[in-house]
Amino acid sequence: MDDQNRNLILATGLSFVVILVWFILFPPPEIEDPNALPPETAETGTAPVTDTDIALTPPITAEGTPAAAETEAQTEVGLAEAARVPIESDVVEGSISLLGGRIDDLSLRNYTTEIDSDEIVRLLSPVGTDDPYYALYGWTPSGSISYDEVPTSNTPWEIETGDTLTPDSPVTLVWDNDNGLIFRRTIELDENYMFQVTQSVENTGEGDVNLAPYGIVARHGLPSDLQNFFILHEGVVRKVDGDLSEISYDNITELDVVTREGVPAEVVDVEANGWIGFTDKYWMTTLIPGNDQPFVSVTKYVPNADIYQTEARLPYMVVAAGETVEVTTNLFAGAKEAEVIRDYENREPGWLGAVFGAEHDPEALQVERFIDSIDWGWFYFLTKPIFWMLHWLNAAIGNMGWAIIGLTFIIKAILFPLAYKSYVSMAKMKELQPEMEKLKESAGDDREKMQRGMMELYKKNKVNPAGGCLPILLQIPIFFSLYKVIFVTLELRHAPFFGWLNDLSAPDSSSIINLFGLLPNAAPDPESIMALIFIGILPIILGISMWLQQKLNPAPTDPTQAAIFAWLPWVFMFMLGGFASGLLVYWIANNTLTFTQQYLIMRSQGFKPDVFGNIRKSFQRKPKDSA
Repeated sequence: MDDQNRNLILATGLSFVVILVWFILFPPPEIEDPNALPPETAETGTAPVTDTDIALTPPITAEGTPAAAETEAQTEVGLAEAARVPIESDVVEGSISLLGGRIDDLSLRNYTTEIDSDEIVRLLSPVGTDDPYYALYGWTPSGSISYDEVPTSNTPWEIETGDTLTPDSPVTLVWDNDNGLIFRRTIELDENYMFQVTQSVENTGEGDVNLAPYGIVARHGLPSDLQNFFILHEGVVRKVDGDLSEISYDNITELDVVTREGVPAEVVDVEANGWIGFTDKYWMTTLIPGNDQPFVSVTKYVPNADIYQTEARLPYMVVAAGETVEVTTNLFAGAKEAEVIRDYENREPGWLGAVFGAEHDPEALQVERFIDSIDWGWFYFLTKPIFWMLHWLNAAIGNMGWAIIGLTFIIKAILFPLAYKSYVSMAKMKELQPEMEKLKESAGDDREKMQRGMMELYKKNKVNPAGGCLPILLQIPIFFSLYKVIFVTLELRHAPFFGWLNDLSAPDSSSIINLFGLLPNAAPDPESIMALIFIGILPIILGISMWLQQKLNPAPTDPTQAAIFAWLPWVFMFMLGGFASGLLVYWIANNTLTFTQQYLIMRSQGFKPDVFGNIRKSFQRKPKDSA
C-alpha cells in the first residue's frame, strides 16, 4: 500500500471517528417523562416528609421544624381565591399573590412561545397550574418565637401602599402578627427583569427577637420545555466563592440527605456576593442578596412532592424592642438577554468590553460573574468574543443573517496569514507532483529511499506538507463555538434572515418533498428522520459549495480516492441538514470565501486551477478497462 492510499484510509477513519464522537457528545434530545416517579430517599432521624407543599414553608433548621403545611389541594384553593397585585411593565406582566406574598405569575411580553404564535412565554406560574414555579420570601424564627408568629406561605398579606407594581410604583405589603411584630415587604421592579424585595420587621413588643430572612425559588416537577441536551446546562446555576457551579436536575435528586433538612439537600457555607437559582435554555430565575451580603446557599429536592428548590438564607438578626430592621435582596426573573445581564454584573468592562460598548457604574448592583449564567461552554474563550462580535454586527447591520456572514469575513481575515501559507504550500505541492511521480518510479519498493527523497524534495523547495492542516484544525473549535452560540443564546432565537429563513436557531424549514414550498403538502417534522432525507435549500447549497471547492484541484488518479472524495460533499450535505440554519449560513459563507482565497492565491503562485475543466471531467464516464 503506497503512502497516499495509507493516508487516505487514515483520514477516512479519522473522519468517521470525528462524526462518531460528535453524535456521542451531541446526541439528539431525549424527552424525559415528566410524570415519572421521583427516586426514593434514605431515611433520616427527622420527621418523615409528607405529600405537603414543602416548598411553601420556611427552611427547616436545626432549631426546629415549621408548623404543618397545608396540602397542595388546600394551597390551590387558597391561591385561586386570594387577591392579587398586578405587575405591569414594558417587558413583563403578571401578578403577586397576597396569600404568602408569592411572586408566582410572570410572563415575558417580548417573547412568544413559537415564531408564528401570539402566545407569550410564561416564566412563573402558581400552584394549581401545569408547571408551578415561583419565588417566596419569609423569616425563620429562633428562641421564643414560633413559626405561627412569622409570615409563611399561608399568610394573608394586605396592601399598605401601591396598587400595581410598575417600574415607577413599588408596592408595600404588611402583616401584623398581633403579638408585637409588624412585617412589611416592599417590592420594586426595574425596567427589565430585576425585582428588589425589602423585608422589614418592626418590634412593638417588650423583648428582643431573633429572626433570619430567606428567599426561595421553587419549581414543581421538571420543566415541560426541558431540552435535556448534552451541550446545554439546565438546572441550578450559582456563584459560590467566586466560582460558578452548575447542578443538573438529575444530580439534584441524587444529593445526600442532610439531617437538619429531612430532604436531599446541599448546603453551602456562608458567602458574600453570590447568587443562586434555576436556569433554562433562554430564561432564568435567580436569588441575589445585596452587595457584600453573606448568605447560605441551599439546593434541595423534596422527593414525595417532586419539588426542586433553591434558597438564599441570610444570617439571624436581632430586632430589639422598639426598633425596626430591614434587609434587601434581589430576584432576577426573566430572559437571559446578554446585554441586560452584563449591565447587572457591571464590573470593569476591560478593553474588550469597552470595544462593544460596556460601561462601568460603581452604584450598580454588581452581580459578580452574572454573565456566566449564560452557558458559554468549554470554549468560553471563543464563544464569548464570537457572541459579542455577532451582537455588535447585528446591532450595526440590523439583520442576524448578515451579521453571521460579516463574522465569517472577520474570522477569515484573522486567519488569512495562516490560510495564505497553507494555500501557497498546496500550490507548490501541485508543482512538485511530476517530480514526486518520478521519485516513486525510481525508488520502487524501497520505502526508506522514497521517504528520504521526498524530505529532500520538500526541503529543497521549502514546502511544508502539513502546512494545509493548521487552518482546518483552527476551524474546528471556531465551528463548535459558533454552534454553541447559535444554540444557547437568546439573541439568535427566532432571529430572521430573509424569505423563508425566519429563525436562524432552527433548521432550514424548506424541503425537497414539497419542492421548497411550491407544492401544497407540508414539510416533514424537523425532529423526524424524514427531515434528514428531504433536506432544505441551505443544506443543498452547502453541499454544492463543498463540491466546488474540490474542483479547484483535479480528481485523484486513484479510483478509490476519487470515489470517496466525490461522495464527501453530499454525505456532509445530509449529515448537516438538521443543523441550525445560522450555522449553515456561516459554513456556506466560509466555503465561498475559502474557494475565492484559494483560487486567487494559487493563481498568484503560477498555478491556474481549471475549475470548469475539472467539473466536466467529473461528469465524463470513465472508459472500462479492456480485457
